[in-house]
Amino acid sequence: MPEERLAAADEHDEPDGGSKRTSNIVAKISQIADDHLTVVRNISTGLAIAGIIVLARSIKLITKFGAAADIPARFIEKNVSLRGKIHHVKDNRIELEHVPITVPGISPLLRERQSKALLVVRLAGVELTENGQMWLKQQLKPAEVVWFKLIRRESNALDCLVFVNRGGLFRDVCLNEELLRQGLGRTVPAAGLPHGSRLFWRVHRRLLRAEGKAEKAGRGLWKRRTLWEQMLDSLDRFKITGLLKRLLKRT
Repeated sequence: MPEERLAAADEHDEPDGGSKRTSNIVAKISQIADDHLTVVRNISTGLAIAGIIVLARSIKLITKFGAAADIPARFIEKNVSLRGKIHHVKDNRIELEHVPITVPGISPLLRERQSKALLVVRLAGVELTENGQMWLKQQLKPAEVVWFKLIRRESNALDCLVFVNRGGLFRDVCLNEELLRQGLGRTVPAAGLPHGSRLFWRVHRRLLRAEGKAEKAGRGLWKRRTLWEQMLDSLDRFKITGLLKRLLKRT
């Protein structure tokens, strides 16, 4: 019987002991926080600043850019890909409207301040022929959405790799490569890429490979003249030579 009473007493005492221990822990934590109030405030301030920085960077991703100068330098350095809607194609330039990432709840708040101006994009690493300019205008229709990978910013223009979807999940076509593949341009150094970087060699390797295919197939500016065309050229030269000889004899 005494043992049962002691056990019962212990059972009644345990909750009170547990509550006291919990209270002591809370009290100690509160005391530590009070003793190091400055440290706690500094940590809170640091976390708040970090949160503001993360938010600011996130807002940049959903901000609509209306000029090349609006794009952060780190976007160009990291060759970020952006989305745009085609408005005009003039010569070797594409004028498009930047379409930022949409975030429910935040994007509508920023929409009122967004610029209506257009970005000017050029195809990096490609020198277009006149036929290439016409082809580009035929391929890109107003309101069509494309992706453009930032390579360089020069004045108010952006040199980019431009990608357009031609149907299907994996049918993104790089217009820079396609123009060269059709023989509608020549490969030129893509300014803005560090010469020792992986991206520099990867981009130029792909562009040169596309140009090589056009040259091998005789497309566009690499088109080989037929035998008949060569004969006509020879005949024209022969006529001109004969005319010059007759004129010289008369003098």
